[in-house]
Amino acid sequence: MRHLVSIKDLSDEEFKVLVDRAEHYKKVFKSGNVSECQKNHAKLIGKTVALIFSKRSTRTRISSEGAAAFFGAQPMFLGKDDIQLGVNESFHDTTKVVSSMVSCIFARVNKHSEIQELVKYSSVPIINSLCDRFHPLQSICDLLTIKQNFDLTSTKVKVAWIGDANNVINDMAIACLKMGMDVAISTPPGIEMDPEIVSAGMEVAKNNGSNLECTHDSVQAATGAHILVTDTFISMGEEYAKVAKLKQFKGFQVNAELCSHADPNFKFMHCLPRHHEEVTDDVFYSNHSIVFEEAENRLYAAMAAIDVFVINNGDFSAGPDDFLH
Repeated sequence: MRHLVSIKDLSDEEFKVLVDRAEHYKKVFKSGNVSECQKNHAKLIGKTVALIFSKRSTRTRISSEGAAAFFGAQPMFLGKDDIQLGVNESFHDTTKVVSSMVSCIFARVNKHSEIQELVKYSSVPIINSLCDRFHPLQSICDLLTIKQNFDLTSTKVKVAWIGDANNVINDMAIACLKMGMDVAISTPPGIEMDPEIVSAGMEVAKNNGSNLECTHDSVQAATGAHILVTDTFISMGEEYAKVAKLKQFKGFQVNAELCSHADPNFKFMHCLPRHHEEVTDDVFYSNHSIVFEEAENRLYAAMAAIDVFVINNGDFSAGPDDFLH
């Protein structure tokens, strides 16, 4: 049984399959073809998909529930106040019980160790929908968005991350390198990338003829970039450190001056929700911004994950219609 825990756990080809599958389901979903939708809706009829969420969510909840419903499954949202997990019952017991009744579990939790506990005890696939170390569904969505805005066969795309060393870039950096892109990561002085992620990224970059650069100079990272990306400077659970974090990130806002160093036709991305200290309105709402297309693509990323890990039982070689034959 395969689980989706992080992008670095996947081979290059496996990750590309997930992006291509997301693209496939986007076409199906937006085509409005009733017979195609009915065909996919039959794949998980009578099944249930659990969403164990310890953190609040907009895009992750909507996309996960929408993807489950697309395939005919009944999504069941289990918030931190809805079940006994972590209150009167252990991870082991809760996971054993929940996984015995559902076809997969989307888990949006606090610590990476909680994802590891779910994987250890679950009898069904675990889809990591965010933990403090990884966010693989966001990377599938982001790479679909990039693929649909750039010709990756003719352009050596450079992605510049301006911001924190967090779960989003841990997966996105590996994902971009797997697709043959160059990645420049700029974090404020005193904030370093996870050495294990950098090591894994360097290995992927070497194999694909790409470049991974880590710096504390945002202008250096942004220079010549085709894509500028940022994220919240204050992650959920870090609100207590807001004043200190904002001081640390001074000068790391994505604004017109920073964008002037990027490729003239650059695109701006952000996984949302955004705050003004991260990016100015004239960038966020500009023609360069593809943040709302990126947000929509979360739905198709969730569809791809369900298709590969649940419907096809982790068989990446199976096509989207193989289940029907």
